Amino acid sequence: MKLSATLEEAFNAQITLEFQASLVYRQLAIELELMDLPGMATWLRHQADEEIVHANKFIDHVADRDNHPAIGATTAPAVRVTSVLDAFAAALAHEEKVSESIRNLYRISEREGDLDSRPLLNWFLEEQVEEEATVKEIVGRVRMINEDGPGLLRLDEELGSRPLATTEAKA
Repeated sequence: MKLSATLEEAFNAQITLEFQASLVYRQLAIELELMDLPGMATWLRHQADEEIVHANKFIDHVADRDNHPAIGATTAPAVRVTSVLDAFAAALAHEEKVSESIRNLYRISEREGDLDSRPLLNWFLEEQVEEEATVKEIVGRVRMINEDGPGLLRLDEELGSRPLATTEAKA
């Protein structure tokens, strides 16, 4: 069943937002790399890759529905941070923005009577709860550390041990 024009536009906006999220995470990774925190930078690069996986899931869904996936205009993220807390607070703010966008996409899907998008959107709703919880935990730990050098280095090492991911959507 083909997506309505309204849903196609909304899904394409989400595709663009997922690519924008990837750019935000990549810029945050650069910022932490410049702070000599390679583990945190690696964690953020993995997040950037995961956002591309998310974009690919939306692209596949739109294409599978005989619609035309399209990436809209993106801008370079205006992300400059002066602390680890700034970086992860920015990451959390962006996750919250993505979560609200997905909830809105779900609402549009409901108004359009599009039952076929529910499995994908349900997956993303669950994913965003997990994403926000993970970043909130990191923000909480960074606040607890409070710019303490040894604490930041321990967290840097821990976050750097995250397993590698791929930018291809999982089957």
